[in-house]
Amino acid sequence: LTQQAVQLGLLPRLTIRRTSETQAGQIFVPQINFLLLVGVLLLVGMFQNSSNLASAYGIAVTGAMMVDTALAFVVVRYLWNWSRPATLALIIPFFLLDSVFFGANLLKLLHGAWLPLALGAGIVAIMLTWRRGSLILADKTRRESVALDDLLAGIKAKPPHKVPGTAIFLTGDLDIAPMALMHNLKHNKVLHERIVVLTVSTDPIPHVPADRRAEVADLGQGFCRIILHYGFMDEVDVPTELAHITVAGAPFKTMDTSYFLARQTLIPSARPGMSLRREKLFAWMVRNAASAMEFFKLPTNRVIELGSQVEI
Repeated sequence: LTQQAVQLGLLPRLTIRRTSETQAGQIFVPQINFLLLVGVLLLVGMFQNSSNLASAYGIAVTGAMMVDTALAFVVVRYLWNWSRPATLALIIPFFLLDSVFFGANLLKLLHGAWLPLALGAGIVAIMLTWRRGSLILADKTRRESVALDDLLAGIKAKPPHKVPGTAIFLTGDLDIAPMALMHNLKHNKVLHERIVVLTVSTDPIPHVPADRRAEVADLGQGFCRIILHYGFMDEVDVPTELAHITVAGAPFKTMDTSYFLARQTLIPSARPGMSLRREKLFAWMVRNAASAMEFFKLPTNRVIELGSQVEI
């Protein structure tokens, strides 16, 4: 679940370790494992024995039943294409029954039932903060960036000096020039012979077939755009995918390819967007997120990071 939340942009990047060469879903997430350890110790210390957990367990189960019923409405209405009256006729009886059990367990709120509700609220707050903060950061980056088409026009009018090799710049926005590309051009005054603007996209499906994984477009001036599509249950491995792609008649060679990443240091401020407390939480999550190099499985000796400070 954590891996899928990361893939869908609901949580920051986390270190995910594969523990099986054959089972894709057999993974180990150190941060989540540590949080589970802390949670178990707190539960043991607070409730002392399993019988005292009955109230917390009851509201957790009935709450999950209500959520499952709400999701069943979405499946029946939008995936099975039932009419709205037929869907409501099927779902409402289940929802009313679940509501009775959930309401009965609310009477035990002060006897431990508050714990699952508090835990769920905390997780939702983290996800909403990360999602909102990511949108604010993306919007600010877009407003302060140069459109990729404008950059290509400027390079055509005044070509910079070029050096041998391939440079890959990762970006989440297809229309703007990657920040690392602009910093490299501004400070080093050079470009590589072949520039790849790479975007990794997570589609809302479990798996993306191999023949639909990559989209390649030649932008001219030695630039090309590659979009790698993954499902939310797929393992992201950028170098492996690039090894199967040919651009400008030549394959990617590991020792001739450099990956440029932008590392942003966030500074919370009183600007409109989120409360200062949520901005501090978002900045903390960004600082502690797994590096893009590790998440995308980039070769450590071929990565260059260019940093900047951003006020949110």
